Amino acid sequence: MTTPNLPAVIPPRRAWNKGRIIGQKRPLQPKHVWAIRVRLELAERLRDLALFNMAIDSKLRGCDLVKFEVTDVFVAGCIKERTSIVQSKTKQSVQFEITEGTRKSLSAWLNDPAMVGSSFLWPSRFHNPDHISTRQYARLVKELVASIGLEPSAFGTHSLRRTKVAQIYKKTGNLRAVQLLLGHTKMDSTVRYLGVDLEDALSISEGVEV
Repeated sequence: MTTPNLPAVIPPRRAWNKGRIIGQKRPLQPKHVWAIRVRLELAERLRDLALFNMAIDSKLRGCDLVKFEVTDVFVAGCIKERTSIVQSKTKQSVQFEITEGTRKSLSAWLNDPAMVGSSFLWPSRFHNPDHISTRQYARLVKELVASIGLEPSAFGTHSLRRTKVAQIYKKTGNLRAVQLLLGHTKMDSTVRYLGVDLEDALSISEGVEV
């Protein structure tokens, strides 16, 4: 009796995203921001606290944040209250505020011995490149969100970029302001980035009387 030629049974390949939360990363809530700040302050992690605060204030992509130089935030012996940077992705200049708490943490970090002789705000211990990498920054973000009991796969570096603008939009509904703060050239990009939908639009409309 001959054995029929049966098709080979190939086991299904494991999906690359199996078990992962994919899609747009969530912004942090104010309570999460303060929880992380308290942990960093208690642990006296000066660099990480300054970096975290700058990430929230600047609303920048990680690739721009890690390249900050001391002169971008420090002039004439003082931390600037506002500064600007040209984004590497869009080549557009974007301005942002440096709040009092962030200025305080930056000042403490700039006075740390680890900053002696460094032109970069977040120097690398390996000196190649001279600043921390985006991968190091991403690992730090995962560590920080996990430290307060959040699911690391639900958050990323863009969570910090979105955190403040999400609150601004929630409180004001001003998409144009958010667009300027993020440095988007098109409003459509801002709408997609915030995840604005019809329910949001109706909620805003309901709160306005003419």
